[in-house]
Amino acid sequence: MTPEANTLPWPAPAKLNLMLRVLGRRPDGYHRLQTVFQFIDCGDRLWFTPRDDGAIHRLVDIPGVSESADLTVRAARALQVHGGGRCGADIRLEKTLPMGGGLGGGSSDAATTLVALNRLWGLNLPEDELAALALPLGADVPVFVRGRAAWGEGVGEQLTPVDLPEPWYLVLIPAGQVATAAVFADPQLTRDSVPVKLADFLAGDRRNDCLGGVRRGYPEVAAALDWLEAVGGGQLTGTGGCVFAVFADRDAALAARERVPAQFGSFVARGLNRSPLLDRLAGSPT
Repeated sequence: MTPEANTLPWPAPAKLNLMLRVLGRRPDGYHRLQTVFQFIDCGDRLWFTPRDDGAIHRLVDIPGVSESADLTVRAARALQVHGGGRCGADIRLEKTLPMGGGLGGGSSDAATTLVALNRLWGLNLPEDELAALALPLGADVPVFVRGRAAWGEGVGEQLTPVDLPEPWYLVLIPAGQVATAAVFADPQLTRDSVPVKLADFLAGDRRNDCLGGVRRGYPEVAAALDWLEAVGGGQLTGTGGCVFAVFADRDAALAARERVPAQFGSFVARGLNRSPLLDRLAGSPT
């Protein structure tokens, strides 16, 4: 292993859900969905130092998240057990993405852990096997493992790669976190949407069935959406609470950001059909 294996960061990019339809509830309580995932060019970063004693440690605490509940640690331990190896790792996470924002930060961190340690531990498990290992960690983890913008069905794990425009996004971060479980437990949630085709999405169907419940339960998210609608439209990613607007170019997105009220965090990012994690993997030292 070269020294660069320990010093170069592994990216954990954010995602946006560009639409979200709830088709029904499965016997196990999970909801059947249709969604579209696209990555954006911002996210967390991770560093991994392999160990030969089998220990797995995180080096940076996350407020409110114990080490045993941390998805990066859980992902590393799941891979360790599955691979039957004795390797361990020290994991350092530089957290940029907000928790509870619908940007997939924890899921992306878990996926990056699986992909990076699969390489650094020399397991060389195929992508399909890693994606199957990822699913118990969270429904969004497989799309980050596969690293391609996708049309998602099932609970979001049945993925078909799609080639989408890569516009610029203005993303607003309202205060607080949205509880995904509470959104899906909302008795007013639409659970019987009619399935659509990818062509419907491409023609402009960007419906998010969780929008109404999030608007009712989270006034700060509703205020962010109202502001975005005044500057050209706003959408909720997943169950939120981050919301976004689409712009044709970076300058237009930056100009809109200059007018964002101080009560909201915000950033501008480019849409990506290929995750930077795949580029890091392709160029990673061994």
